[in-house]
Formats: sequence, C-alpha cells, structure tokens
Amino acid sequence: MSNKPQILLFHIESGKAKQIETICRSLKIQTNKIKHSAYNQKLGYLAGISGFHRENTTYTGPEFPSEMMIFSGMDSDLVDTFLAKYKEASIPSIGLKAIITPNNVFWSAEALYKELFKEHQNFINP
Repeated sequence: MSNKPQILLFHIESGKAKQIETICRSLKIQTNKIKHSAYNQKLGYLAGISGFHRENTTYTGPEFPSEMMIFSGMDSDLVDTFLAKYKEASIPSIGLKAIITPNNVFWSAEALYKELFKEHQNFINP
C-alpha cells in the first residue's frame, strides 16, 4: 500500500488548515482537503492509492460535527514528527485522527468517521 505521505483533512477550519499545511510543507507531506460531497468515497480513493476508483455516488448527508484528520503513506516516525510539530505550533487539537491501514482502506470516510467518533466518545465518557 505504498503512496506518498499525505494527510486528508475533513471539515477543518481554514485558519487551522493553513497551519497544518505549513507544517506539512516543512515535512514534505501533501495535504488534501476532502470535499463534503466525497465523504462516501473509499479512503483508498481519497488518498490516491492505485487500484481505487471513484464510486459513482455523491455524499448528501450532514457535515461531520467534528474535524477529522487521516494519515496516509506515513510511517509512525513521520506521524510522530508531524504530531510533535503540531503540538509545538499550539494548534487546537483535532480529536478524530486515524492512519489508513490495509483494513480501513476499503471504508468510506463516513464509515471511518462514525467509528472514530464512537471510540472518541467512549474515550471521553468511559
């Protein structure tokens, strides 16, 4: 599942997105702001992983209530470096974060959001 390092951004406020993009440029990580209409596409397609094609459907559901950030094509060292720089820059935290894995690469962004949101709620209110 090799692809270039990138971070998919969902429903991120534009000022915060610019700060994230600045960090990513310094680390040679691409950023990709995902449009609301693409939330039902598979993560593999959104990350540009070969073999994934656009589904012939448009998401018409509600905007995600929370921000979400998905890491693709990044090893754990690069993710850790990014997160350290993110924290150093005092950017407000994004609660929902995930790494594209061989398991979730076939999920839609919406399915991953629902799963992360559920886990996040359980983490906050065990």
